[in-house]
Amino acid sequence: MLKRISLRKIGLTTIALLAILLMYLFPKNANLKVKEKLEYTSLINMSDIFLLDKNNYVSLTKVVLSESQIENKARELLTILTVGSDSKIPSGFKAIIPPDTKILSLKYENGLIKVDFSKEILDVNKQNEEKMIEAIVYTLTSIDDVHKIIIYVEGDILTKLPKTKKNLPSTLDRTYGINKEYDFTKTTSINDITIYYVNKIEDINYYIPVTKYLNDEREKITIIIDQLANNYNKNLMSYLNQNTKLVSNTINDKIMNLDFNEYLFDDIDKREVLEEVIYTISLSAKDNYDITDVVINVNNNEICKINSKKRC
Repeated sequence: MLKRISLRKIGLTTIALLAILLMYLFPKNANLKVKEKLEYTSLINMSDIFLLDKNNYVSLTKVVLSESQIENKARELLTILTVGSDSKIPSGFKAIIPPDTKILSLKYENGLIKVDFSKEILDVNKQNEEKMIEAIVYTLTSIDDVHKIIIYVEGDILTKLPKTKKNLPSTLDRTYGINKEYDFTKTTSINDITIYYVNKIEDINYYIPVTKYLNDEREKITIIIDQLANNYNKNLMSYLNQNTKLVSNTINDKIMNLDFNEYLFDDIDKREVLEEVIYTISLSAKDNYDITDVVINVNNNEICKINSKKRC
């Protein structure tokens, strides 16, 4: 009897478990189709900023911002550039605007930012006086739709640096230059070219723009490739092979097409171009030409296309 009851209980339990399993396997609405869609949305607002690196170069890196509207974004970036005002600065970099500097007003209109600082901004040391202007100009013009800057101090346009006595244009843009190097023997036929080099902090790349003033009348992109392929400064690295040749270059509808020989490849068999090579070339091209895209080709075959929204 006990054995029969036990067997009956076991049988009922088994049936119940089987019924539950079938309910999971075959839902009431057998025709119901579940369409799963994975969507990846980046909520991180990254922005370019130009800070001092360990070698005192004004360098391009990135920070996370909480603001996206132009005027608010500009204020936040200037705050990060101010010594002691923000903790968002990446490791290995430092701010350059003197501590206690206040933004008295900031207005954006038609591609121009007008920013009025308190007098503390003039407390910057002589060595960094010009670098501070470079950092401000290049950081603010990294914001989409910002092309020019006017800097005020206590209501007056800053037209001369007080310590170095260097004159400033009343309206500043990237033609002002950055990390300037002068290498010319005559004061006529001077070509100014901004070239981006690469360095690393903890295996993370960052880029260093250098504006060079040369007695070289060749086309700017030709000079850029030549300088990157023949660079010997250990603090300004370039991974471009010395045998790399720019075969041709064209610009149509603000798209620059660059065609190279096969020495552009880091690995010819895999047909791979180093990221550092791609960005030193594309960043340099965009700072010297009015273009939106850079297309990298090897023997007329497209390898990579760089624009503001897409990277290789």
